[in-house]
Amino acid sequence: MSAEVLLPKLGFSMNEGVIASWLVPDGAQVRAGQPIYEIESDKSVQEIEAPASGVITIIARVGETYQVGAVVATIS
Repeated sequence: MSAEVLLPKLGFSMNEGVIASWLVPDGAQVRAGQPIYEIESDKSVQEIEAPASGVITIIARVGETYQVGAVVATIS
């Protein structure tokens, strides 16, 4: 079973965010709670942690803007 990595809502008025960087490569083994990517929104950059452990498949591209709740990766 795979877990979806979603773009979180980091602030009250946040509707979208930009993937600033991936901290792990596609296909890497990650563990729950490990920082896996950085999101840029409202003039700040925040690290986002893995919601589960497993192998990550990256969907979203660095520099692209995504809506809150968008699936940016999966972990299986």
